[in-house]
Order: sequence, then structure tokens, then C-alpha cells
Amino acid sequence: MRLNSDRGVQYRAIRYTERLAESEAVASVCAKGDSYDNAIAEALNSLFKAELIRNKGPWTGINNLEIAVAEYIGWYNHRRLHSETGYRPPVEAETIYYSKLPTIKMMERV
Repeated sequence: MRLNSDRGVQYRAIRYTERLAESEAVASVCAKGDSYDNAIAEALNSLFKAELIRNKGPWTGINNLEIAVAEYIGWYNHRRLHSETGYRPPVEAETIYYSKLPTIKMMERV
């Protein structure tokens, strides 16, 4: 049994919740839009906090933090090597994955 002491007290961005709804994504248990019971989102949140928020601060203002977040996302997607993807950055691994999928041909309208 997993206990989450932070359930219900974590900040939930309105945009995050809206994007879940727009994508017709199913929220996990607890509050709608809460990523803390979703293993992938939880792992990413932990990495984000460890690699950027805790290790690169303190922040002098929201503008500095916003720039740092944008830079982190660029680094994470294009340069960070991941063991689960054969030590490739996510963008490269995703490109390889989609290149191996069969091509879906659109049916012509009659």
C-alpha cells in the first residue's frame, strides 16, 4: 500500500488540468489533474525538482525561473541521455520509434 502524505496539498496548475481535459486524458485517483499517482509524471516531477529547482536555485524572480524552465526542457528533450532509450535523448528516441511504425494510409473519399 502506498501512502501519499502530499495528496491534496500540492499545487495543481489550472492549465495542466485544462490540458488533461482537452486531451481527454483520464486523471488518476484523487483530485482531477493530480499527477502524483501517475508513475511517469511523478518520475518526471522528481527529476525536474532534483535537476533544476533544488540544484540550480535560488531564484531571484519568476522571470529567471521561467527562463531556466524553458532551458531545462530544451536540454531534457534534446541533449539529456536516457538509459531506457539506449542513451539517446527523448527527441531522437521518439523519432526512431515513429519511423518504425507502419505508415497509415488515408482512405480516399469516393
